[in-house]
Amino acid sequence: MALDRIETCFATCKAEQRAALGIFVSAGDPDLATSTELLLGLPEAGADFVELGMPFSDPMADGPVIQAASLRAIKAGITLDKVLNMASQFRAKHPHVPLILMGYFNPIYIYGVDRFLDAATDAGVDGLIMVDLPPEEDTELCVSATNKGMAFIRLITPTTDDKRMPVVVKNASGFVYYVSITGITGSGRASADSIANAMTHIRGFTDLPAVVGFGIKHPDHVREAGQHADGVVVGSAVVSIIADNLGDDGTPASDTAEKAFALVRDLKTGTSR
Repeated sequence: MALDRIETCFATCKAEQRAALGIFVSAGDPDLATSTELLLGLPEAGADFVELGMPFSDPMADGPVIQAASLRAIKAGITLDKVLNMASQFRAKHPHVPLILMGYFNPIYIYGVDRFLDAATDAGVDGLIMVDLPPEEDTELCVSATNKGMAFIRLITPTTDDKRMPVVVKNASGFVYYVSITGITGSGRASADSIANAMTHIRGFTDLPAVVGFGIKHPDHVREAGQHADGVVVGSAVVSIIADNLGDDGTPASDTAEKAFALVRDLKTGTSR
């Protein structure tokens, strides 16, 4: 069912001649109630799939915006059990929208791989993106996740050459995620030409849908990337709205989620081809 939801999502978007819009949010940021409200409302705002970040104290691939979000969530008491509970609530409300957990391996290792995969499967999680697990470590998590029918989504970067690409995509499933810049999240933006060339390169090695992320913040960015990619992911721009609407005591404004939804609705206008 997990892979079915992902395949159906991309097939539907392709039939509608548009790119799929993925939205990243960090679980528990800035507090559990606001984060849950945001997560549950994203599909109605226009998200075709959602990436839910599992906060970690040392998020090495993330820029200052998502680093700060992780720290806010940890300070607010987020745990992996609470992340999985949020996933369960999402699945109960949105039975057909793909939900991807994105993060780092350490919290899963401490939690217990088998225990985590059982809980994630029960919660209706469709796939995993593990920033710090290369293909050489597939036996740590990828193989077990795949055996449970869960997608294991690989990251591809501008430096992934022809020799490395077959290794990266070998055990990938669901879709592949093209990190469009050589840097951290929110730190810049790739040109439309570089994205077009990357999509051509990637499709020479896999038939999986290819999505583009990192540095995409506005509808125009979505439109440029979506002309070539099967999907586009926006993260830092949405997370920034939370940071911009915190009071001096760290309490979010009552309309924080609605402001984020307004951005998502605006981003969705850029997905049409």
